[in-house]
Amino acid sequence: MTFSVEFIAVGTELLLGQIVNTNASWIGSRLADAGLGHYRQTVIGDNFARLVDEIRAAAARSDAVILSGGLGPTQDDITREAMAAAADVELVRDDEYVSRLRAYWESRGRQMPESNLKQADHPVGSLLLDNPKGTAPGLRLDAHGAVLFAVPGVPAELYPMFDNQVLPALRELAGGLDGVMVSRVLRSWGESESRIGEMFDDIFHESTNPTVAFLASSGEIKVRLTAWAKTNEEAEALIAPLEATVRERLGPRIFGADEDTIEQVIYHLLRAKGWSLGTAESATGGMIAARLTSVPGCSDTFRGSVIAYQQDIKEGLLGVDPVTIAEHGVVSEAVAMEMAAGAAKTLGVDVAVSVTGSAGPDPQDKPAGTMVIGVHTPTGTSARMLKFPGDRERVRTYTTTAALHHLRLALQGEAQPQRWL
Repeated sequence: MTFSVEFIAVGTELLLGQIVNTNASWIGSRLADAGLGHYRQTVIGDNFARLVDEIRAAAARSDAVILSGGLGPTQDDITREAMAAAADVELVRDDEYVSRLRAYWESRGRQMPESNLKQADHPVGSLLLDNPKGTAPGLRLDAHGAVLFAVPGVPAELYPMFDNQVLPALRELAGGLDGVMVSRVLRSWGESESRIGEMFDDIFHESTNPTVAFLASSGEIKVRLTAWAKTNEEAEALIAPLEATVRERLGPRIFGADEDTIEQVIYHLLRAKGWSLGTAESATGGMIAARLTSVPGCSDTFRGSVIAYQQDIKEGLLGVDPVTIAEHGVVSEAVAMEMAAGAAKTLGVDVAVSVTGSAGPDPQDKPAGTMVIGVHTPTGTSARMLKFPGDRERVRTYTTTAALHHLRLALQGEAQPQRWL
């Protein structure tokens, strides 16, 4: 029996396109990584009757329903009231939470608006979920055979509440159906989603427990293996031979598993070798450095970055030879290699990664989407020219991911991929 989860985003601003519904994609990704069945997402405006109807319909067809948004203190925040109506219960006020709200405002030297008392209301029988990032608690409520969860719409509040309270509860609920569910996510780069799908077509159609699924994100492909069994050990035993097959077929394309990120992998490779790192970026404008410095403790390995958009900066700060530019053009492997080697010298680092290219929309030296990545290590310097589809931001995003992986392969002593799919 498959445990099913449904997601409802609440807010007229989402329907009008005034706010991009990033919560839907984030929650969808988290549910997919956990191997939970996620079959439907809905956006409902701030209309009480329609929201009540949608909650009841979702509860009738799914085991769990997640609602985001509508937990604020204003008149159009109606999620609490709609949950109570859908469950056929009343709202009650939590006096203890009222005290917490007043203390929160007093600690900031401000008087609490009385409208904030609304955030202490909750449906009878519901459990309040702690919100350390804000004043609106989340909610958990059993209703008509399903479990309803309400979380804030603000991502900074939603993310920790979902990961720390909602997702563990969903895992427990799902495991209670048939035992336990275990997922393993293998992270890869260097092949397209369609190509990976072809490589594992036999497994996809022949394996029912564990199951296999493919998830694409910014050039990286996740292969998720999910097994159901009576115990964790039995589920892991089911996954093990399938994981071995996936690893054998993908080889060095796999860079991590589960919560690993490429930035973390690079950090640990550099730490193991005792090497320092810097970047020289033209078209990406610091995006690679931003990714690398997102890792706590990155100052152990990362020294700095040179953003070199103009030719005189490439020549003056990075030592790129004007003759190289004249002969090969700014968007060339020769220039990328000199940028990487020059960054290593200027920044005083062992390893440097560089990017030059034509991100678009207008072509620069080469057709839009033509990007070149250079990598310098103590063992040598190399570069690859790649071509990416899409608009400027997509090209820059995919180039940033590709640069990190070319860096990772160089640190591992692996050959650079001969093609980009």
